[in-house]
Amino acid sequence: MTFPGGRRALAIVVTLVILMAGGVTWALWPSGPVVKGRDLVIPVVDGPADDQRVDLDATFYPPASGGRAPAVLLAHGFGGSKESMREQAGRLAEQGYAVLTWSARGFGRSTGQIALNSPDYEVKDVRGLIDWLAERPEVRLDAPGDPRVGIAGGSYGGAIALMAAAYDSRVDAIVPQITWYDLADALFPDASGKGPLNGVFKKMWAGIFFSAAADRLAPDGGLGAAGLAGLTGGRSPGASSPAPGPAAGEAAPSGGNTSGDRESGQGSGRTPGSEQVQCGRFLPQICDMYQKVAETGRASKEAVDLLRRSSPISVPGRIKVPTLLVQGQRDSLFPLSHADANARAIAATGAPVEVVWFNGGHDGGDGEADWLSDRTTGWFDRYLKGTGSSAGDGDSAAFTVTRDGGRDPGTRRPVLLHATADRYPGLPGGQRTTVALRGPQQPVANPAGGSPSSISAVPGLGGLLGGNGGGASIALDMPGQAAAFESAPLSRPTQVTGSPTITIRVYGTGEATLFAKLYDVSGGSLPVLPSSLVSPLRVTASEAGTPVRVTLPAIDRRFDAGHRMRVVVSTTDLGYATPAAPAVYRIALDSPALELPGDASLRTPATGPAWWTWAMPLAAIAVATMLLLIGRARRGTAGGDDPAVDAESAEVPLVISGLGKRYRNGEKAVDGLSFRVEKGQVLGLLGPNGAGKTTTMRMLMGLIHPDEGEIRIFGTRVRPGAPVLSRLGSFVEGPGFLPHLSGRANLELYWQATGRPPQDAHMEEALEIAGLGAALDRAVRTYSQGMRQRLAIAQAMLGLPDLLVLDEPTNGLDPPQIAEMRRVLKAYAERGRTVIVSSHLLAEVEQTCTHVVVMHCGRLVSAGPVGDLLGTAPAANGAGPRLEDVFLDLIGERR
Repeated sequence: MTFPGGRRALAIVVTLVILMAGGVTWALWPSGPVVKGRDLVIPVVDGPADDQRVDLDATFYPPASGGRAPAVLLAHGFGGSKESMREQAGRLAEQGYAVLTWSARGFGRSTGQIALNSPDYEVKDVRGLIDWLAERPEVRLDAPGDPRVGIAGGSYGGAIALMAAAYDSRVDAIVPQITWYDLADALFPDASGKGPLNGVFKKMWAGIFFSAAADRLAPDGGLGAAGLAGLTGGRSPGASSPAPGPAAGEAAPSGGNTSGDRESGQGSGRTPGSEQVQCGRFLPQICDMYQKVAETGRASKEAVDLLRRSSPISVPGRIKVPTLLVQGQRDSLFPLSHADANARAIAATGAPVEVVWFNGGHDGGDGEADWLSDRTTGWFDRYLKGTGSSAGDGDSAAFTVTRDGGRDPGTRRPVLLHATADRYPGLPGGQRTTVALRGPQQPVANPAGGSPSSISAVPGLGGLLGGNGGGASIALDMPGQAAAFESAPLSRPTQVTGSPTITIRVYGTGEATLFAKLYDVSGGSLPVLPSSLVSPLRVTASEAGTPVRVTLPAIDRRFDAGHRMRVVVSTTDLGYATPAAPAVYRIALDSPALELPGDASLRTPATGPAWWTWAMPLAAIAVATMLLLIGRARRGTAGGDDPAVDAESAEVPLVISGLGKRYRNGEKAVDGLSFRVEKGQVLGLLGPNGAGKTTTMRMLMGLIHPDEGEIRIFGTRVRPGAPVLSRLGSFVEGPGFLPHLSGRANLELYWQATGRPPQDAHMEEALEIAGLGAALDRAVRTYSQGMRQRLAIAQAMLGLPDLLVLDEPTNGLDPPQIAEMRRVLKAYAERGRTVIVSSHLLAEVEQTCTHVVVMHCGRLVSAGPVGDLLGTAPAANGAGPRLEDVFLDLIGERR
């Protein structure tokens, strides 16, 4: 049976049927149940005396698997709400967990005021949520009133996971992300190790936090609520933006307390008062603390005590549950040192701990939302369900670091790799090496008013740019404010994993506020400040020089061979409070040794090209082979009497027979063209634009395939790569040279590419034809159009080819050069070679060519000697006929 339309139509029909069947199968294939959350209000009691009632706006997601399942509490970041966790909650519920999300007191539609995860407030609220879970029929119990429960959250939510585990023994596993160990140290860091009372106030981050809380007083959560939530980690990685206002069908919180929304003015329709604008929904004592430290730029003992009460540092030895600590490498708010401190404290209790440094944080980066979601689920599978991977099996590791794996060759998107180790070495690293720094003692000035200031990171900029802005370094050191000490070029690549250290001396008088940072300096680009991190410190300068050991920011970075390491110590930084009084200090190295931590046990998985990068070329080779065999078979059946070499025309430079070529739209560019060219001829190929001249020459050179007919050069059919093409020299569609090389070097490089012996190039004859003189040794980018044209013709003549094809060879030449070119072409043909010239300068063709071929609309109009063609035309105005007049008559453009 013959299918109408042939095999091609049959193949198309079969493909369509397969696609339709696949689509129907996909549409009808049973999918997992869609988990819907139930909005509710959970009343809890908190306060120092357990006498304050707070209504928490919550959503409960039952497990998709049905029955009783372990529960997971998902806590949002600062400035967010339960809506921030909707996507992650749905994923966990589909994996068989009972999930509860809630808006923390002072956020979203929950009542109460923000207490920064205080044991008296937020921690007691979580205790009430666990009590609520213990009463749910969907939640598995370990004992009456004791549900099997884990807690996960980022930033503010990560801290409540840690604090709740310390105060409530019913918590079974936690996954805190990008959070703090000591909130006082986070806001008042000191790289000299003297603690937050000696620390430098992180004014921009602190201001962002308090602005986020105050902005919630405005209608619909404030104009900047969404952006501030992104800055402060209010949304989980990859979570969709929360919708403004109440969700459809959401239960409105009921009840209240004297510290709730009615007092703060939230939702009351009243304009907030001055105190409320300053404090937002913070507890008054927290607001007072912030205003004092913001004014003085220094931490007080009361401020440190208050912040530490909401920090894991205040509960040593009390967090004893399996903990997966996830910290961002791009985080100037809670850097890697906080995860390190949490890991050491929890591991000291004997609890299982794993540490992840991922490509993200409060300053942006990739975020790795899907990978982190899988790690979180795997952790809870192991410690809540008792299933899933076990430590060290490849899906889990004590220490995991995300590293740059280059770019995907197909999508050109960054590739992230995960290096793993069986133990976590801490920020000192498993091994330490030293690199020697050099540099003299240098004066640095603290400007009056602390401005202008150097820049290390603009807090939260990566988050505002959609999460991917953390890859760029915007570091800037103001002249006169920074001392720099630099190493020699590295002899080999150096991988730094942890916190480098250096000892400096500070000369002068009074207290100096300084900022130390480590740059990666390459030869041809701007220095890179890894993750835009800086180490602030205070030191009392002395005329004898005060030594101070500085711990630089924890990083994971490969410094390539040939790069330099540069330590910069500056007096200002945009993100920190600095003294307003002008001062000058001197900075010197106390020791040249820059101590670098590393972890040789970290193993990055072997990478190679994706399977399709090697499968596709193999498939292409197979298809090409099949097409080649099919083409040979067709030639064998349809043209078996077509020899590769025609003996009768073996001495004829060019024979074109029945040549045809169509455009994609079906229009013929060349139609039934036939002519031959003999030795010693200079043939002019003439025709108006669009006549098919260039298409014919491209087929002549084997650049494109004819649809019909054939071309034979010295009896051999022209095909791509045919050896006979070595007897052809050509210059078509303009010259192409490497602009930074000289004219001579371009010709030599071109000839080397042919693979033929240098003595066969006849280079000196070609250079004499070019007539460029001393300009041959200048870069081609300095050449005029005419000089480039002459160099291109000389290139075509390299090797003195038997057949020379030139397209507009006199373009850009002045009259004396045109006359010289005419002489060169005639002399070239008189030696038994053949020249074909395509040109619109008909007067020049008349003086140069012995024969002409005239084309019009892809067809041959006339061919023969120039004299014969002129002899057929009548004289005009008493003068002899001109080729121009004959040409216009032939193409139907008679004047």
